Amino acid sequence: MEEDDPGQVSNIDGAPEDQEEDAQTPPVYRVYKRRWFGLMQLVLMNIIVSWDWLSYSPVANTAATYFSTTSSIINWLSTAFLFAFVVASPLTIYVLNTGGTRLALITSSLLILIGNWIRYAGTRASPPSFPVVMFGQILIGLAQPFVLSAPTHYSSLWFTPRGRVSATAIASLANPFGGALAQLINPFLASQPKEIHPMTLYIALVSSFATIPSLFIPSAPPTPVSASSSQNPPPLTETLRLLARNQNYILLLIPFATYVGLFNAISSLLTQILTPYNFSEEQSGIAGALLILIETLPPPHPPPRARHRALVPRFHLGPRHPRRRGPLPRVRDLGRGLLQPRARGAGVGG
Repeated sequence: MEEDDPGQVSNIDGAPEDQEEDAQTPPVYRVYKRRWFGLMQLVLMNIIVSWDWLSYSPVANTAATYFSTTSSIINWLSTAFLFAFVVASPLTIYVLNTGGTRLALITSSLLILIGNWIRYAGTRASPPSFPVVMFGQILIGLAQPFVLSAPTHYSSLWFTPRGRVSATAIASLANPFGGALAQLINPFLASQPKEIHPMTLYIALVSSFATIPSLFIPSAPPTPVSASSSQNPPPLTETLRLLARNQNYILLLIPFATYVGLFNAISSLLTQILTPYNFSEEQSGIAGALLILIETLPPPHPPPRARHRALVPRFHLGPRHPRRRGPLPRVRDLGRGLLQPRARGAGVGG
């Protein structure tokens, strides 16, 4: 693939691309347009693997009829997927640190490809074989950590420090978007038990086409994109030791892990939760899609004036006084205003 034209600027990095190095001057770091191809493939793979995860949960009742079982058993497909994720996570760390993003994407693509067609074979059997479908689902679950963990490694190699956060966020947020697509589309693909088989076929075809570009992802850019990209990362054991001692990391890990667990549980069981209240699978799927999309959308940007002000209770120690009218105090003036001495007496005013 050809390199970029000199002088072009990326809308995320804001850095010059493909500048010529002079042997007599310090090295000039380059960024390459081909990095967008790898980023889009990470986005596509994250969408596909999350869609595969929730293939049957939005149609749990219909799938239960097709496989002659219960909706609770069908939801074990989603749960087994999550357990497989945990099992594959240590291997994912090793693959990313030794083989890089390319090997991780190829490994994930093979697992997704094989798992989808095994699931299709299970739905095509006569009678339909739920254990075969479960085996294919577990293989796809083993694939997810490879694509979910790859964006940070990829952005550190191909993007400058200015663009890494945006690149990582784009690829990572694609994962819940794939779950929203499954919630929204699958109930319309399989509104009757006999349509579970073609629904699985459609998902297998889409997943198969999505894995092909992974074969063409370069392992690393020809030259470093920044000084930090050319440095070797610290050993894995040292990194884990530092994280275990980092209190800020622990304080972020606990609430985030709790949130992810609740998110996965609600996404997997939403149809079964709403069925007793006479919600159809289509209605439950729309609710699930809205739930995921609203959670992933960024918050509205406050106006510049609102960023410097805060809504706080207007309590103070001192005599009552007429309610003041006007703008609220600035955040930096709150402490000084509350601690200033007032007239004699004590009271609570609003």
